[in-house]
Order: sequence, then structure tokens, then C-alpha cells
Amino acid sequence: MKALKERRNELHEQMGSILNLAKEEARALTDEEKTQFASIEAEIANIDDTIERMEKYANATPMHPEGEPEDKDVKAFANLVRGIINKDEPIQKDTNGALIPKTIANKIIDKVYDYSPIFQMAEKYNVKGTLSIPYVDEATTTLAMNYATEFVTPDATTLKTGSIDLTGFLAEAFTKVSKSLVNNSDFDIVSVVVDKMAKAIAVFIEKEIVVGGTKITGLKDVKKTVTTAKATVLTADELIDLQEEVPDVHQAEAVWIMNKETRKAIRKLKDGQNNYLLERDFTAKWGYTLLGKPVYTTDSMDTIAAGKTVIYYGDMSGVAVKLSEDINIEILRERFAEQHALGVVGFVELDAKVQDASKIAKLVCANA
Repeated sequence: MKALKERRNELHEQMGSILNLAKEEARALTDEEKTQFASIEAEIANIDDTIERMEKYANATPMHPEGEPEDKDVKAFANLVRGIINKDEPIQKDTNGALIPKTIANKIIDKVYDYSPIFQMAEKYNVKGTLSIPYVDEATTTLAMNYATEFVTPDATTLKTGSIDLTGFLAEAFTKVSKSLVNNSDFDIVSVVVDKMAKAIAVFIEKEIVVGGTKITGLKDVKKTVTTAKATVLTADELIDLQEEVPDVHQAEAVWIMNKETRKAIRKLKDGQNNYLLERDFTAKWGYTLLGKPVYTTDSMDTIAAGKTVIYYGDMSGVAVKLSEDINIEILRERFAEQHALGVVGFVELDAKVQDASKIAKLVCANA
């Protein structure tokens, strides 16, 4: 490549000499000079094209046959579960267990998406350490546009800002796998472990988001609240009031979240024209719509009872979830030996908080 670049410089100087001579003699290029100039231009273009191809080739990463990298990771993870030691392709060890290949971790996360629509709808972050998300306090700040006058200084609006911090709480997902399946070399043990781990993680994350706990607050910090008139009875008007708590700008992606028992009670409610509020809709995400919006049920939500939060309504992107995709796996071989099973425990780092309080509202039952 060095020789090509040197040759290009020589040709460039030749072109300059032809042009400079014509300039000194105050004349146009002769036909012979035009032919020579065009020949040099063509050679330079050919050199440039060759250099570009060489650079692309040098920077290109060799491609493996389709599926090979993933198949390699699947085999390595299957060996980890079955206890087969492969010195050529070891699984990286971490403080809590084995750091599994990225492709397997992604399979688990993808399954978590499928099993938990709430996690799927939330705003997700994959970072380590503490994540600080700034926001403008719309309750105490008014942003307005006004007419302006030349040479008059407008009144400045003071923005009251804050931030939420997402830290990393270590959580574990545990499942047991039959040794009969593990010992069967023809059985797709990786798919079984991925599915079981994803279900365990999804159930935990969903519960922490909608209920909140001692560490993860989730939707517990939702400010917009409608309280029922009675402790164990919901009315159509209260559901309408709850929906109206969310501004129109956030209604497009809004959904209802409740327990199946709560949905059962709402199915019996009617409007003033004796029409049921909750409609069976096979085109909706989860088969039902309430006041025009999809209804999602989860066992993580409380059932109708005094003082309980029984419904969330709104755009769930108002929730921020931080989940590290660096999942650690530990295989417990001896603990469940008498059950002819082995344990698989996965460690994840996560946190969840409300990041936009204007997008979500909650219905709380009155105290008894």
C-alpha cells in the first residue's frame, strides 16, 4: 500500500506540472496535454479504488458460518449444566457463579420480555453501578411560551428539577432441573434452563415493579391516585376518574393492570346504557379492553380489599427498570442429589422506579 501511495503522489505532481506550464504560458491545454492529463486522472482513480478495497479488507472481520458462534455458546452452556469440563472453551467464573455467554443471557432476557409485558413496556437500562435519571418537576414548574417585545427582557422561568437514582440490588432466581433430562444427551437442556430461569426472573421482576418491596419501589411511588368510595366495591365512575388522571398526551400507549379477580368484578359493571364496560376483544393484546384500552392481569397485583392498590392505569414507559444482562449462573449438584435433581440459581442486578409520574395513575380501595 505504501508503494501505491507514493505512485499516487508522483502522478499528482505530474498533473500539477502540466497545469502550471499552461498557466505560465497563458494558454489552454493542448490536445496532447489533455490526453496525458486524462490518463493520469484515470490511473489515480484506479489507485484510490485499490487502496479503498485494501483498507476495507484489512478492517473486515472474518465471518463464521451462520449459527456457529451461537451453537458454540449453547454447547458450552450445556456442558456447564451437565458438568462436562471443556478446557478449550471454559465458562468465565464470577464471584457469584459462572458468567454465561452473551447469547445465552440474551435468550433469557428475551424470554423475560415474553413472560412479563410490564417489563417489556417499561423503559429499560442496561448499565452497571448507579444510574441517575434527571426530570423536571411539572407539578411545581410551568413552562409557557409568550409573545415577545423587542428590547424587553422576558421573565425567565425557573425550572425545578430532580432526579431518581437506580442502584443495583442483587437478586436470585432459582429453579430445579431433573437429572434424567440433564443426563439425556439428546435433550435440549439449554432451552429448558433458559425457559425456567426466564420465568423465575419475570415473576420476580413483575412483582417488584407492581408491588414494590423493601428495596425496589417500582410503581409504589405513583402519585396520581383515585380512592374508591367503598372498601370492596368498584364503580364505573371511579374507573373513568382513574383514566382521566393521565393526560391525553400519554393515552396512546396506556394500559390497565390488575389482578384477574379484579377483572372479574369489573366485567359485571355496566354503563348508563346497560352496556358492559369491559369488552371481550380478540384483537386486543390480552383479549379484553376497558374504556378502549387493553387490560393486562397479573397475580402480582392485590385483589379488591380495604386499603389496597388494585389497579394501575397509564403508559408503563413511565417506569424505569435497570437490569444487568451479565447474568451469573451457579449449578448446585449435591444439594438436591436425593431428589435426583440439580439446582440452577441465577444472579441478576436490578432496580425499578417511577421516572415520569405524569404517565401513570393508581386506584386505591378505601379503608374499611
